Amino acid sequence: MTSTAFSSPAGLDALEQRLAQDLAWLDVPAKPWVPVGAVNGQVLLDVAVIGGGMAGLAAAATLGNLGIKACIFDSAPPGYEGPWATTARMETLRSPKQLTGPALGFPALTFRAWFEAQFGLAAWGELDKIPRLQWMDYLRWYRRVMKLDVRNEHTVENIVPHPDHVALHLRTPAGEQIVYARRVVLATGRAGLGGASVPDFIQGISRDRWAHSSDPLDYSTLRGLRVGVVGAGASAMDSAGTALENAAASVDLLIRRKDIPRVNKAKGAGNPGFTHGYADLSDDWKWRIRHYINVKQVPPPRASVLRVSQHDNARFHLGAPVLQVHQDGPTLQVETPNKTLELDFLVLSTGFKIDWYSRPEYATIAPHLRIWGDRYQPSAGDNDQELHDSPDLGPSFEFLEKSPGSLPGLSRVHCFCYPAALTHGTVSGDIPAISDGAARLSKGIASLLYGENIRQHYAELLAFEELEVFGDEWTAAE
Repeated sequence: MTSTAFSSPAGLDALEQRLAQDLAWLDVPAKPWVPVGAVNGQVLLDVAVIGGGMAGLAAAATLGNLGIKACIFDSAPPGYEGPWATTARMETLRSPKQLTGPALGFPALTFRAWFEAQFGLAAWGELDKIPRLQWMDYLRWYRRVMKLDVRNEHTVENIVPHPDHVALHLRTPAGEQIVYARRVVLATGRAGLGGASVPDFIQGISRDRWAHSSDPLDYSTLRGLRVGVVGAGASAMDSAGTALENAAASVDLLIRRKDIPRVNKAKGAGNPGFTHGYADLSDDWKWRIRHYINVKQVPPPRASVLRVSQHDNARFHLGAPVLQVHQDGPTLQVETPNKTLELDFLVLSTGFKIDWYSRPEYATIAPHLRIWGDRYQPSAGDNDQELHDSPDLGPSFEFLEKSPGSLPGLSRVHCFCYPAALTHGTVSGDIPAISDGAARLSKGIASLLYGENIRQHYAELLAFEELEVFGDEWTAAE
């Protein structure tokens, strides 16, 4: 069936029938093959995935197709996993609409197929970028049609590796629980190994006078206020635009650089060679590429900047890093090299940082994790805190021990979120190569699961007695 078949909307029922047929033709998912196990009288999960956003869904679906049962745990209510319908404030995605994202090589699982089935080919041609909330609707559909086991409102409070399994301590609607899994995948997004990066200048300022751009802020509360936004990236423009659309009295963007970045250098590395070859590069090359992209920074989308600049009460202050912030009652005095602004509220679009010790679920594993700072010393002038703190991972995204033997079982935890980028490239968080990353992760886990259970698999091989020739097919010569 070609895309012209969807020139008139055929509906999701027809698309889902086609997807089911594609899966049947390819004979997926494979039959379960991982040995059944138990710990403390409980079923031992094949793989537990922490996080039900795009990366978690792609990882679980790929594992399932390989015959590995994956269970997703997410702290959000059903349908609100990830940032799309909660803290994200962009109008549309940055990525080009034709990227196949988490479709895993199945045409009928792409956003385009989902969109055309409902709205038709002409509507697809007219679409510029994918609306943010429509992308969330697509992921909800993805979860349903791939029959993924997602357990919502389950918050991981501790991850405890053991030599032959991992224990997850969970807070659930039914109370505290412990579940056990052979392997655990962290699919926890941009802030997955830490949280918001909060500058020192905000210390001591009342919490009701500022927010980080990743906070679940109700922007209608900014009506009539003088708002400052620190930063010039996509989240800064999205925050500024949202504040202006919610009738903020004014928005001042405080931008450290003397110009806003204009070229997305990361996009320049986007090709299959980079996707599949980056992981095999030397440490020097990996650091050089990631550091260069970090230094150049990713520009905000043009549409996001225009969303802000169309408002007369928006002001762009270039070369204006925030030096200090003083609070005088409800008013903030925000000092920059050029002037001091009087504002009512600050939004910090200052990104994220890796901080193992800020997250209670990492309390057990944090002291034992090997990071890039333990393995690599950059040349003078190439220091980069984000890269220094990035986890040093194995070929299947598994964590490695800083001191071998200090925490047996740590390598049973796999890092499939943004901080894996230095080791593996951008295959664990962004739309363009998420299916490639999920395939690398899942094939690696399949190999590990098979190898660690090889005695049982060999015993099953010895016991296998499915006859294909019955002995009545011939007559022996005398």
